[in-house]
Amino acid sequence: FFSEIADNPFMTSVPANAFHGLCNESLTLKLYNNGFTSIQGHAFNGTNLDAIYLHKNKYLEVINDDAFLGVHSGPTLLDVSRTAVANLPAKGLESLKELMAKNTWTLKKLPAVKIFLQLMRADLSYPSHCCAFKSWKKNSGRSVKALRGPFYKDYAEEYTDHTDTVYDKNTKFTNFHENSHYYIFLEEHGEVNLGFGQELKNPQMEDVQTFDSHYDYPVCGGNEDVICTPEPDEFNPCEDIMGYKFLRIVVWFVNLLAILGNIFVLFILLTSHYKLTVPRFLMCNLAFADFCMGLYLLLIASVDLYTRSEYYNHAIEWQTGPGCNTAGFFTVFASELSVYTLTVITLERWYAITFAMRPDRKIRLRHALVIMLGGWLSCFLLALLPLVGISSYSKVSICLPMDTETPVAEAYVVFVLICNIIAFVIICACYIKIYVTVRNPQYKSGDKDTKIAKRMAVLIFTDFLCMAPISFHALSAIMNKPLITVTNSKILLVLFYPLNSCANPFLYAIFTKAFRRDVFILLSKFGICEHQAQVYRGQTISAKNSS
Repeated sequence: FFSEIADNPFMTSVPANAFHGLCNESLTLKLYNNGFTSIQGHAFNGTNLDAIYLHKNKYLEVINDDAFLGVHSGPTLLDVSRTAVANLPAKGLESLKELMAKNTWTLKKLPAVKIFLQLMRADLSYPSHCCAFKSWKKNSGRSVKALRGPFYKDYAEEYTDHTDTVYDKNTKFTNFHENSHYYIFLEEHGEVNLGFGQELKNPQMEDVQTFDSHYDYPVCGGNEDVICTPEPDEFNPCEDIMGYKFLRIVVWFVNLLAILGNIFVLFILLTSHYKLTVPRFLMCNLAFADFCMGLYLLLIASVDLYTRSEYYNHAIEWQTGPGCNTAGFFTVFASELSVYTLTVITLERWYAITFAMRPDRKIRLRHALVIMLGGWLSCFLLALLPLVGISSYSKVSICLPMDTETPVAEAYVVFVLICNIIAFVIICACYIKIYVTVRNPQYKSGDKDTKIAKRMAVLIFTDFLCMAPISFHALSAIMNKPLITVTNSKILLVLFYPLNSCANPFLYAIFTKAFRRDVFILLSKFGICEHQAQVYRGQTISAKNSS
């Protein structure tokens, strides 16, 4: 029996028992393009529901959890495409064979996939939902090996090859722990004696449950692979955020090192009693940028830990929610501010060494303030653009702006990467010039300038050791020639991308005499390490007198 109700904007709800007594035959309902906002509980009570089409009901937001309770059979097909449904009922979908939810962007989470006992095809909106079916099949297959042994071995020895063939074709072990008893349902045979000592009944045709609890194994019938679209792509593979298990451990060491190390640097620099110089000011900016990178890694690591082994259930909420946008903003702002600050530091060192004999041309703190203010505004704007529709942080689980589907988005990604490459070229050119200058016998520089140049060179090249390969691979991906997958790029994300954030505190703080002086002098205020502080004070006074 076929019933169609369409193009009626004044129908706002499907009430309980709406189709009760309509017919005793198999019922197909086409309820599309109406003004429905909700479907009430027991709406299809008393029907033999075959298929129900609810597509194009753009105001439909709620399907009651009991909407399909009371049906004699079905539904086998459910279409909620192009609706505003946020959740599907967790009950009454056991007979569903085909689910259609295309362009239903509000449906970000499906019910537990184990309720879809007979599902054969699913046309959905998000690729991660298809990962749920793949993961469920993999986990179910793992449980089969553990449970199949003693049960199936005895069965195979007692019965003929023909019976074995029928059994293999029509049964499949799956994992359903909720039910107190489990059935082997042979779809082509109503009742079959399988040698359990008594006859198994089809639970849909008989009310009597005759399966002895002694055989309480997870052996419910299931279907073969579910045909699901859209399939996961190279940007969203079926895996956790970190991808590799060892990265889940490493990322915690990296982010804690970046956060604690840079907090330590900021604390020492800002509490030092020495005058705030241009290099100190620039180092404060660099430490803050690297601290933000540590916050990004901390957020990613925390979400990965929370969603481990079931990321597909949280992928849409994470990638389209405020969490991923926040993480993406942090990483773009931090990485670009770090690159910008490193470029300014290099130019300042080159300028100071080149014009060492011209005090009147020295860069003042007020100049550095204006330069860094421009950098902060530029980096803030670059990080903000994906939040207003230019590229997107939701393309991948690690929340990087890898969306290049529109020309504007592609131009944004290319612009950011080209800026990084230009900065790298500037830094290389400056340090080559610095090296040539200090090696010139006619150049009279103090040991201080030479040591600073060497220290800055190590720091800068350490930073760009991590930035260069990432920029290279990203540009390759934009040119449709990616050299690595998103899964492998997560190794770069954890091991190379934050390398500067971890290395900078050590290269600047722990390995420098000036910073150790600041630490000991600060500790001496609390009565600790007073002797070492006095030694450093004496060295400072001697240096001033000699100068």
